[in-house]
Amino acid sequence: MKVIRSAAEMHEAVAAVKRAGRRIALVPTMGALHEGHAALLRKAREQNAAVIVSIYVNPTQFGPNEDLSRYPRTFDADLTLCIRESVDVIFAPTDAEMYPGGQTTAWVEEQALAKRLEGERRPGHFRGVCTIVAKLFNLTEPHVAVFGQKDFQQLKVIERMTRDLSYPIQIVPVPTVREPDGLALSSRNQYLSAEERAQAVVLYRALGIAQDLFNGGEHNAHRLQTAMQRTIQLAPAARLDYVEIVESETLLPVHEAKAGNVALLAVHIGKTRLIDNLIL
Repeated sequence: MKVIRSAAEMHEAVAAVKRAGRRIALVPTMGALHEGHAALLRKAREQNAAVIVSIYVNPTQFGPNEDLSRYPRTFDADLTLCIRESVDVIFAPTDAEMYPGGQTTAWVEEQALAKRLEGERRPGHFRGVCTIVAKLFNLTEPHVAVFGQKDFQQLKVIERMTRDLSYPIQIVPVPTVREPDGLALSSRNQYLSAEERAQAVVLYRALGIAQDLFNGGEHNAHRLQTAMQRTIQLAPAARLDYVEIVESETLLPVHEAKAGNVALLAVHIGKTRLIDNLIL
C-alpha cells in the first residue's frame, strides 16, 4: 500500500494504474475510519479495481461554529484498517495541497438538492462537499466512487453533481452499517459520553417506529413524523433538529408516504449532532 501526499504524485500514480490496464475505485473519507468505512472499502474492492482511499478533513464543509478543530484525526489507526482491507493507495493531502494559497475562488455548488435539510441548517456545507469531491475526482480519475447511505442527502447531491458535470464515474451506494443496538456507525459517535451513547439509539428507534407504522398501513407522513418526534422526546439528552419523510430522488417532502420514500432525521444528543435515515 502506498501513501501519497501531493497532487502531482497522485496524478503519476493514477497514470501508472491506467497504463497497467486497471480500473480505479475511489472511497472519499475524512478519516477516523470505522467498520462503516470498512464496508465501503470492501464494496470498492468488489469493483475489480485499484482502491484509492482519500483521508482529508475538508475545512470548507465545516461552518464557523462546527467541530473542525476537534474532528477526530486517527491516521495511524486508519492506516491499519486500510492495510487490513487491502487498499492500494491512501491519498492524504494537506490543506495547502488541496487549497493552494489558503483559499479557493472556484467552487462547485449543486443547486437542486442541497438547499434543504442539511443544506438549510449548515449553510455552505454542500458547496464545500461538492468542491472537494470534484477535486478528488479530478485527481484520482476513478471509474467508480463509493459512498455510504448514512449520509443520504450527501449521496444524492454527489450523484446529481456527477451527472450534471458529466463525470464518467459510477456512484456506488452502500447501506448504513449499524451497531448491534441499531446506532449508525459515525466518526462523531466517539464524542458521546456513556450515558449519551445509551440514549443515542433513540434515532434508530424513531426510524423503526415509522417503519412499523408504515408496514401496518399508516401512510400519512405527518402522523409518521409525529410518532418519530414523540419517540425522540423520550430521551432526556435528545434535542430534535428535524425529521422529514421525503421522495428519494428530489428530497422533497411527501404528504402520503410510499415504499421507497426516505425518513430522515437529525438529532442533538448532548452537544453531538447525529443524522440517520431509513428507506421505507
